[in-house]
Amino acid sequence: MATEMLRSVAPARSQEAFAPAQEDFGALYARTQQFYAHQMQLFDDHDAERWAGTFTEDAVFVVPTLDEPVRGRAALAANVRRNQIQQERSGEQLRHWIGMLDVQPQADGTLHTRAYALVYVTPRGGESKVSRVCVLQDVLVRTRGKWRTRSRLVTRDDLALTTENAA
Repeated sequence: MATEMLRSVAPARSQEAFAPAQEDFGALYARTQQFYAHQMQLFDDHDAERWAGTFTEDAVFVVPTLDEPVRGRAALAANVRRNQIQQERSGEQLRHWIGMLDVQPQADGTLHTRAYALVYVTPRGGESKVSRVCVLQDVLVRTRGKWRTRSRLVTRDDLALTTENAA
């Protein structure tokens, strides 16, 4: 059941080569990288409203540690505020690093992206270490001249077998 829910929001992966449209692919790729850098820094800074604003109003966010998908900006912002409280209590700082970004422009103008996300945790006064290794699969849409995330599917390497076995 969990696997089916995760797959229902995952963008389809295309093996076809990119055919340039209106924007040079290099510039598009750089803008997409900048989008993720900005989005993740807002997240790590607990800037809940601005981070949620990088998603569409009806965004769907699926992460394996939550029972249900997070839907909409208000719920996304609430999760960031909850995460901030948890981090303040634990004395840990989380940082997200996005890499190995694959960008697949679609005929409908959306972008299907897939990237690795490393989550670093630094305890107060301690050394940083990798806490989680994840894969992000997003559908990005352009609204009011800006890219926004319409759907995000997060999988975690440490939970992959658990998630698959739940099916």
